[in-house]
Amino acid sequence: MRIVSGGQSGVDRAALDVALELGLPYGGWCPRGGWAEDLPVPPGLLAGYPLLRETPSAEPAERTRWNVRDSDATLIVIAGAPPAPSSGTALTLAIAEELGRPVAVVDLDAPDPATVLAALPANGTLNVAGPRESAIPGIYVRSRRLLAELLR
Repeated sequence: MRIVSGGQSGVDRAALDVALELGLPYGGWCPRGGWAEDLPVPPGLLAGYPLLRETPSAEPAERTRWNVRDSDATLIVIAGAPPAPSSGTALTLAIAEELGRPVAVVDLDAPDPATVLAALPANGTLNVAGPRESAIPGIYVRSRRLLAELLR
């Protein structure tokens, strides 16, 4: 399995770090300059995750669309309430539905790993997305724990 993520703080970064920890191939698209909220100055994410590729635009929505498009399935990790319609997490869900890509949502407050694993391909490319750390403090640690359990 290959893990794809846009590298934003929070769930995206947890996915990349779990992939590195488990020796899984990783990749994905990030905004031009390697931008993330906590790494706004180039090379940004690319310094720590050199296998990410920059989109032509600095607009995060472009990397979101391209990561969904280039993946076999998307796993969205949330904590509690569904994502607000204006969030990047909601955009990921909407793009997956628009493109007809398989998508599963797991809630860290009531995880059901068996259901999530059944909905995702056993191999191929998995896009992992979810809220930023600034939106839900602590989501990086919580999602990293869950993803390590799911991907082992």
